[in-house]
Amino acid sequence: MNTIRRLRHALPRIAVSFAAAVAVLAAPPAIAQAWPTGPVTIVVPFTPGTGIDIIARALGARLAEKWGQPVVIDNKPGASGNIGTELVARASPDGHTLLMQVSTLVMNVSLFKSVPYDPVRDFEPVSLTAWGALMLVAHPSLNVATVGEFVRAAKAAPGRISYASPGIGTPHHMSMELFRNVAGVELLHVPYKGTAGAVNDLLGGQVQAMFLPVHVGLQHVKAGKLRALAIGSPQRSALAPDVPTLKEVGVDGVEVDMWYGLFAPKATPRPVVDRLNGELAALIAAPQLAGFFAGQGLVPATSTPEDLRALVERDLAKWAGVVRRAKISAE
Repeated sequence: MNTIRRLRHALPRIAVSFAAAVAVLAAPPAIAQAWPTGPVTIVVPFTPGTGIDIIARALGARLAEKWGQPVVIDNKPGASGNIGTELVARASPDGHTLLMQVSTLVMNVSLFKSVPYDPVRDFEPVSLTAWGALMLVAHPSLNVATVGEFVRAAKAAPGRISYASPGIGTPHHMSMELFRNVAGVELLHVPYKGTAGAVNDLLGGQVQAMFLPVHVGLQHVKAGKLRALAIGSPQRSALAPDVPTLKEVGVDGVEVDMWYGLFAPKATPRPVVDRLNGELAALIAAPQLAGFFAGQGLVPATSTPEDLRALVERDLAKWAGVVRRAKISAE
C-alpha cells in the first residue's frame, strides 16, 4: 500500500520529467523549421567582385527567395580576411550570421603571429560551395613552353626568374612557394597589392610567371600574351582540357585548388546547420547555378559538415609546413 501511495505521489513528477524530455527531443526540428526568423547576413571578408563574393551573392539571392527573408552580403575586407572572419567568430550562434570563406582561412593561422579566431574551434562548418583551379602561366619572353623547361630555366639561374602574386600569403603566393619547394627551384617573389597590378606587370613582362585562376589566365593565353604551363589540380580543367596537371608533368604533391565554403559561428544549432547544408546542396546542383559558376572558372561542390571540417584540419597542417619551410610572414 505504501508503495502504491509513493508511486501515486511520484507520478506528477514523472509526467513533468517525461514532458520535458519530449520537449528537448522535439526542439531541434522546431528550431530548424522556425529558422530564419529575420534577415540573414553572409559576411565576405574580402572586397566585392572577388570569387568568394560572387559565390556568396549567387547563393544569397537564391536562399532569400527560398526563405522569404532578406540575405545581406556584407563585405568586411582587411587583414587578409581576418577582420570579417573574427566578426563571425564572435557573432551570436543563431544561424543569422554566416561566413563565406576561401582557403586563406587556414593559411592565415601560420602567416600571422596571432589571429583572433581558431578556424577549427570557433566555427561550425556548413558545406563546401565550390573549387577554384589555379594555372601556372609564364610570359612568352621567358621562352618556356612546359613545366620541365620552366624548372630547368629556374635551376640555371637561381633567384633570377621572378613571379608575381596579389600579396604575401595569398593562395597565388602560397601555391608558388609549394611548387618551388617540391620542384627544388629558387624564384624571386614580387608581391603586389591586389591582382590587377600583378597581372598588368606579368603581361608587360616585368615579372615572368604567376599562378592565376584558370578563367583569368586563359583569356590571356588565348590572346597569345601568356603561356599556360600546367593546372594545379588533381584533374585537368574543363575550361582548359589541353593543359596538363602538374602531377602529369612530374611535379607531384602540388595540388593548389582553392576551396570555398560556408561556415557558422560555433554552437549554431546542428538542425540549422543540417537544414542549410541540405538547401545549399539542392541549389548548387541546379543546372543554372552550375553554368554560372563555370563561367567564373569555378567548379560547384558540396560536402557534409564533417568533410569540410576534415578539409580545414588537413589544410591547416599542409600550409603550415609550406610557411615554415619558406619562412613566410604576413607581418
